Amino acid sequence: MRRRTSVLTGLALSLSALVSGCGLPTAGGFVPTGQLVGDVADVESLEGASIAVGSKNFSENILLGKMAIIMMQSAGADVTDLTNIPGSASARQAMLDGQIDAMWEYTGTGWITYLGEQEPIPDEQEQYEAVRDRDLEENDLAWLPPAPMNNTYGFAVTEETDERLGGIDRLSQLADVPVEERTMCVESELLNRPDGLPGMLETYDVPLGERDGVPRDNLLVLQTGAIYDATAGGDCSFGEVFTTDGRILALDLKVLEDDREFFPKYNVSMVLRDEVYQEYPQIEDLLAPVTEELTDEVLIELNAQIDVDGREPAEVAYDWLKSEGFVEDE
Repeated sequence: MRRRTSVLTGLALSLSALVSGCGLPTAGGFVPTGQLVGDVADVESLEGASIAVGSKNFSENILLGKMAIIMMQSAGADVTDLTNIPGSASARQAMLDGQIDAMWEYTGTGWITYLGEQEPIPDEQEQYEAVRDRDLEENDLAWLPPAPMNNTYGFAVTEETDERLGGIDRLSQLADVPVEERTMCVESELLNRPDGLPGMLETYDVPLGERDGVPRDNLLVLQTGAIYDATAGGDCSFGEVFTTDGRILALDLKVLEDDREFFPKYNVSMVLRDEVYQEYPQIEDLLAPVTEELTDEVLIELNAQIDVDGREPAEVAYDWLKSEGFVEDE
C-alpha cells in the first residue's frame, strides 16, 4: 500500500536505473483546463513555465495530481502529466532525478520512509516543519504548507457494532469493551510495523496477546481491500482502515478517534523541486486555497467517487475545483 512500503536499497537502485535510463511514461487521458476564478483569479500567470507533475498509483494521489495539473494549466503553464507512477520508491526517485517537478506527498512518508526516521512527531505542524526543513536541506525539495486532511491508519466500526457496544467514539474506549468483543480485522503489515498494531494496543492499555488485552485469536488477518467488506459484514468488531478511504463512506463505517495520537500524521503537501519553486513562487499562491479545503471529509467523498462510483480522477478533480469556485469553464 502506497507510502507505507519501506524503500529497500536494492529496489531503489534498480528504480533509479529504470527511471534514469528509460524515462517515465505519461499517464495519458484528457485533463481539462478552466479559467481561474475566485481566490486564485489574480495569481500571477505561469505562462512560459514547463512543469512535470507526478503522482503515485493510488486513487487519492492521482486525484490530487490531476488537481495540480488543472490549476497549473489554467494558470498558463505547459504541464506534463506523469501521474500514476507505480509506488513510492519510483515516484520519489523520479523527483530526486528531476524527471518530475511537482508531486503531492505525505508528511509521515517523508519523515519515516524517505528520511529514515523511526519515531513520528505527534504534532502535525511540527511533523510538517521537520520534514520541510530536512528535505530542503538534504534534497533541495520544497514542501508547501500541508492540508488539514490526515490519511493515516485508523480503526472503524459499523453502526451495528457501535450500538451493540453502547456507543464507542475513541480508541481509548477499547479498554471498556469486553475481551470477546475486541475482535480486529487487520493486514499483516500492521502486525510488524514499529508504528503498528502491537504498539497501538499497548498505548491503549489492551496489549496484544494478553488475556485481558487482545488475544491473538481475536485477530483476522486479511488483504487490505478485504478488510473493509469483512468489517462491514460483521466478521470483526474493529477494522483497520486508511482514514480518507472512500469505502468508509460507501460502507457507512465510523472511524474511531486516535485520542492518544499513536499513529503517525500523514498530512498531504505539494512538494516542488526547489529550483522550480524559486523560479515560480506563485505556485504556492495558486495551490494554497485548494490545499486548505482538503479535509478528511472532502477526500473521503472524492475518493468514493473514484473507487466506488468508478469515475475518472481528472473528472472528479475538475468538478470539485469548479464547485469550490477555483475554476470555471472557458
